[in-house]
Amino acid sequence: MGHWEIFLLFLIIAFVYSSVGFGGGSSYLAVLAMYALPYQEIRLTALICNVIVVVGGVYIYIKNKQVDWKKVLPITLVSVPMAYLGAILKISQETFFLILGITLIIAAILLWVKTDAKVNEETLQDSRTSLLGNSFLGGGIGFLSGLVGIGGGIFLSPLLNLMKWDTPRKIAATSSVFILANSLSGIVGQLSKLSVDMDYFRILSLSLAVLVGGQIGSRMSLKWNPLIIKRMTAILVLVAGINVLIKYL
Repeated sequence: MGHWEIFLLFLIIAFVYSSVGFGGGSSYLAVLAMYALPYQEIRLTALICNVIVVVGGVYIYIKNKQVDWKKVLPITLVSVPMAYLGAILKISQETFFLILGITLIIAAILLWVKTDAKVNEETLQDSRTSLLGNSFLGGGIGFLSGLVGIGGGIFLSPLLNLMKWDTPRKIAATSSVFILANSLSGIVGQLSKLSVDMDYFRILSLSLAVLVGGQIGSRMSLKWNPLIIKRMTAILVLVAGINVLIKYL
């Protein structure tokens, strides 16, 4: 595999993202796009790496009883078919990178916005959204996730925090489940129109990198200051988004 530094970049990205409950798909896409790798391989690699990273996080969140399935399922179930529809939708390479760049910049802004970490039960009771609202939110983000090739947590988590949907830790857990479900759905969609021009050794190598980084990061998620990690991630995503737009506009 040429450009071995990508291996190190993926390891670092997986470490940072998994520590705040994300998969890292947006930044995987940005890195691969900067190296002008094959279009279809870029999206498939990002989704596979997403799954590898968040599986460990989902396991830990479930083990620590941080997943509220009654609130998670309405958001996630609708997002799965929408992610599949987004993945199979045919768009040109230029349109893809334009959407990707804009998506990353918006995500960076959402990540940078500081939300109140102190959320009490009364606040949660007042701010709970309806079943229809949760489903609509999950479906919209799911479609965008499948279209671009990300898990969607980078949008879902900041929005849920702004809505005071639940505690920050439970929102991170919800995002991990959401990312896992949408990434798997997106992979199925991508496989339905897979190109034979794939570097499977590169995909395998990068999968190994995010496995290592993701396992370390997910185990440190309860020890780090979430705001610092989110703002580090926001800077990374913003730079990546601007670079993609500059390169492909």
